[in-house]
Amino acid sequence: MSTLKRRFTNRGIHRDVAFFYIGLILAFALSGIVLNHRQSWYPRDYVFESQEVDFQLPQGELTEDQLRKLIAEFELEYDGHRVRDNTLRIYTSENAIFDVDMESGKGVLEYKRRVPILGHSIVLHQSTDSFWIWYSDIFGAAMILIAITGTLIPSGNNSFRKRGWKLMVAGLIFPLVFLLVF
Repeated sequence: MSTLKRRFTNRGIHRDVAFFYIGLILAFALSGIVLNHRQSWYPRDYVFESQEVDFQLPQGELTEDQLRKLIAEFELEYDGHRVRDNTLRIYTSENAIFDVDMESGKGVLEYKRRVPILGHSIVLHQSTDSFWIWYSDIFGAAMILIAITGTLIPSGNNSFRKRGWKLMVAGLIFPLVFLLVF
């Protein structure tokens, strides 16, 4: 059998596409696991420095200009804010975050850094960049190709027809039950 003929078998296509995407498969799998548990552990960023702050917050609704003046002494550039559960969070473009109690004005300023590799994988997982969306769509199509070619690989007693379909049905039951029950 010639080399060219061997390359275009289900096994060859399955193997080569999987080899090409192994890095992205691992990155999406790991960051997906982390995102599933982001309420208890979220290693996208870590705090490398923090300091206590005490602000005299103005009464009434806060404006962007008021918040810019509040953080001016820290030489950080205002990048947005939100209020949740009586806590003011001020975002800065320098990857520093203020969390301030709205009643007391006391809070903390945390400087953050991205966690190497895993933190960057999470960014890929959540990216909305148009190029990355197209690349991810191609990756999704490749995952479909890997799944289909994997089921078509002849393998005697372990083939899809003999045993694989049972595992596939078992694998489909769990997400279907979850979607229907929860």
